Amino acid sequence: MADLFPQGLLTPALAYAVSVLGSFLGLTFATRARRATGFVRWQWLVLAAVTLGGMAVWSMHFIAMIGHTIPGVILRYDPLLTLISGLVPIIVMGVALHLVIRSHDTVRLLIAGMLLGVAVITMHYMGMASINLHGELHHDVVPVVLSCVIALVASTVALWFARNLKHLGATAGASLVMALAVTAMHYTGMAGVHITDSELTRYGAPDGAKATDLVLPLIVGLFVFLLICSLFLLLSGDEDERRNYSRPSHRSSEHTLQPEDDDYTPRHGAPATSSTPPSSGDDVWRPRR
Repeated sequence: MADLFPQGLLTPALAYAVSVLGSFLGLTFATRARRATGFVRWQWLVLAAVTLGGMAVWSMHFIAMIGHTIPGVILRYDPLLTLISGLVPIIVMGVALHLVIRSHDTVRLLIAGMLLGVAVITMHYMGMASINLHGELHHDVVPVVLSCVIALVASTVALWFARNLKHLGATAGASLVMALAVTAMHYTGMAGVHITDSELTRYGAPDGAKATDLVLPLIVGLFVFLLICSLFLLLSGDEDERRNYSRPSHRSSEHTLQPEDDDYTPRHGAPATSSTPPSSGDDVWRPRR
């Protein structure tokens, strides 16, 4: 059996924290995508897909896999399958967000949630297939079924969050719930993993890369991506503030006489003409008879 927590709760806590951060950024980007139009909307959708599918889901899975060990067994990872397993949830997340981001159709939400859930399941078990070891890897049926159910429900709820949440506090709370579901899906599936020893003679380590060889690029990539995402948020926030500041108030224009309001004349005194300006004290107007 695999040792789920060989280093205590350090690895699960780190994986959960990364998933929370990715969920928060992704849901924030999805909120901005709902308000945007045109090419800008597609930019926010791409960022939301990368952060939700890449950080909240795949990065959490990979960081958690680093903490898994099987006593007496050397594990190696196929870099190509590992990369593909990361691309699957990002691409499908983008498609699912595009389907539901501006639609309130429940059927479309369920279809997109099922599609995304299948992508998350595929990511997880493709990541498991990327493991090379001397022996055969097996999964118990019950944990696999439970992990699939969690993935389908969590994916649908995540899309509902992306479609409906507006306030920062609600987004933060949803990020905690979403990351908890993703983490639960992973560790539920891993609870039933076991191997059978190979009858062949073992010679050295199996093919593939060590988990530690993949950690550094992952951490550096996440750090750089977080900086880019934070920059996007800061710039877009400043732009929104400038737009709101420069927008005229409806109350200020409510009592201002517009040039086309030529059906009004002063209640006292002669009507204003181009040669005779109105009295500076007359600010009361009445309809011309």
